[in-house]
Amino acid sequence: MLRGRRNIYRALGLIVVYVGGCCFSPLWAVDAQENCAASRMIRKAIKQVLPAAPKHWVGDGFHVHPVFSNKAFSAELSPFLMFDYAAPKYFGPSTERRGVGQHPHRGFETVTIAFSGEIEHADSTGQRDIIRAGDVQWMTAGRGIIHEEFMSTEFSKTGGDLEMCQLWLNLPHKHKMVKPGYQAITAGQIPNVPLSSGDLADGHVRVIAGDYNSTSGVASTFTPVNLWDIVMRAPSRPYTFDIPAGHNTVLFVRRGSIEVSDGDGSNQQLGGQQVAILEQPGTLLEITALEADTSVLLLGGEPIDEPIAAQGPFVMNTQAELQQAMHDFRSGRMGQ
Repeated sequence: MLRGRRNIYRALGLIVVYVGGCCFSPLWAVDAQENCAASRMIRKAIKQVLPAAPKHWVGDGFHVHPVFSNKAFSAELSPFLMFDYAAPKYFGPSTERRGVGQHPHRGFETVTIAFSGEIEHADSTGQRDIIRAGDVQWMTAGRGIIHEEFMSTEFSKTGGDLEMCQLWLNLPHKHKMVKPGYQAITAGQIPNVPLSSGDLADGHVRVIAGDYNSTSGVASTFTPVNLWDIVMRAPSRPYTFDIPAGHNTVLFVRRGSIEVSDGDGSNQQLGGQQVAILEQPGTLLEITALEADTSVLLLGGEPIDEPIAAQGPFVMNTQAELQQAMHDFRSGRMGQ
């Protein structure tokens, strides 16, 4: 649910009406449906395929692929900044706390999705939460927050498989210094929408943010964002997805393998932990699972056309703002 979203905008003294994702002045309303239909027929082209990135440790609990590799913090993937994925890994029982201790953030949001295992979060605003399989933690750092992330005490005692990912989502300049916030989204709150076949047994889309097939995700966002957890149970069956034109779109193969129809009519295959970056033009995306029970994360959003200045846990627009963030953290004013 995009904050402040409206169906009718006033711009340059004219009423601009949005019809099915396309915009028209009433002067051209007669052709609105035809124009929308034509735009939907344009297939998204694949801009680049990224190989699975080598893993590294974040703290002592998260063994992650830096999914975006050298594309992290680039305009090509805006509004997304960074993506770490921890593939399924078994951790034995332990009395030690495993994870990442207290650290600050400013200027963006973190989105953590648990696929298996349990992750415990605590922050300087007083929030404390445990996310379990299927849950999502959406944290707005805004003007500043200090938090920690560990495997939960109970999970550490029993041990088990941990699989999770964390995305960093940029905030536009006007929202970088908002009050820190936290959205605890349980698996049961996330809409589970059948794929185009209409049968949940055939596959589904968990709509974490944005809109899929007239269903809106529960996450509240500052800019237009789609975050879909797609599961395709049956192989060799193509599925089509309607993607807003002009958005940056990324596909990540979490499990299994897929074939993506390219803009020139060819097909591109992707395996586990590979990434496809799509071109902005076009609205039609076609994906075919090559294995049963294939899982794909789709990340999409309206680009934030602003400079990106990033250093460590801070993402601002200028070097001066980064220096101020570091000064505020060292002086104990982070989040104030």
